Amino acid sequence: MDQKIHEYESDDIKVTYDSKRCIHSAECVKNLPSVFDPNNDPWIVTDNASVEEIKEAVHHCPTGALQYSDTENPENPSRTNTITVGPDGPLYVRGDIEIQNADGETLLEDTRVALCRCGESENKPLCDDTHKDIDFKAPAGFDESKLRPTTNGDADHDKLIIRLMENGPMLIEGEYEVLSIANQRVNSQKNVAMCRCGQSGSKPFCDGTHKEVGFEG
Repeated sequence: MDQKIHEYESDDIKVTYDSKRCIHSAECVKNLPSVFDPNNDPWIVTDNASVEEIKEAVHHCPTGALQYSDTENPENPSRTNTITVGPDGPLYVRGDIEIQNADGETLLEDTRVALCRCGESENKPLCDDTHKDIDFKAPAGFDESKLRPTTNGDADHDKLIIRLMENGPMLIEGEYEVLSIANQRVNSQKNVAMCRCGQSGSKPFCDGTHKEVGFEG
């Protein structure tokens, strides 16, 4: 995974911006335009709002491109691990996230990531907005029968492991909630394989198509 980190800081807080992870959702601009303004240079001015306002705006960044640090309170993971399936784009994941390679070695620990599911990102497994360039199509809904629903309300918080299989899917391990804009919401503890090649017939789940198309990742 490539990084290109830019730092912006005041006496009380430092905001880092990884341009390799940004897919221009503009949530920061919508939530705090006094600090985040792409028409200015620098485009982030941390003196223009309170520390708490900046933290709240950073939390809205769905990809983790924006992070903050201060001397008191680090960002805590969301209480529930969530995987949100959006139309024609990445999987948005929030929570206590650990991305591993096929051997179980940790590649990234974070609280917010956007995972490529078109298969063409140059920064796999993270989304780099390539899905727009290739006109990737994928529904926002999902087959709930692929999961193992729990009945005790929201899933308990636990680490969410995302294991990248070489030239294959990403294996999801832990407790999590899958959401879609089609008002679907399923709590599950089932280990599932999510498509990374972009060509599965049962998106967002893997159906083995990566072998047929020669996916590399």
